[in-house]
This record gives sequence, C-alpha cells and structure tokens, in this order.
Amino acid sequence: MAVPQNKVTRSRRNMRRAHDSLVAANPAECPNCGELKRPHHVCASCGHYDDREIVAMTEEVDLDDDAA
Repeated sequence: MAVPQNKVTRSRRNMRRAHDSLVAANPAECPNCGELKRPHHVCASCGHYDDREIVAMTEEVDLDDDAA
C-alpha cells in the first residue's frame, strides 16, 4: 500500500491544486435571435447554428388541453 514517507504541507498540496479550479463560461450572442448561447453549440432559443436552422422549434404546447 502506498504511504507517503513525509507529510505533504498545505502549501505544496495547494500549489498542486492550483490548476483544478473551474473556468467561467464564455457565452456568445446568437446572430439570429440575440440570446446568449454557448460557443459552437446550437442556440437553445431559436435552434440556429452558423446562420442555418438546425432544430425546428415548435410553439409550446399545453399538455392539459391536449389530454382532455
């Protein structure tokens, strides 16, 4: 079983973890609708990517009215 021979100090431990932090998101504006979206992803609000409609967006359907 691997056991460290000497104690790893808080300073050395924290220096090792210096690159493990999370990076903030980098949203870009959709050229079609102007909403913020993730770079290189399809826009969630309009379904466009690179000036093309990839996902056909439908109007929201109220399930209570359709089920009755």
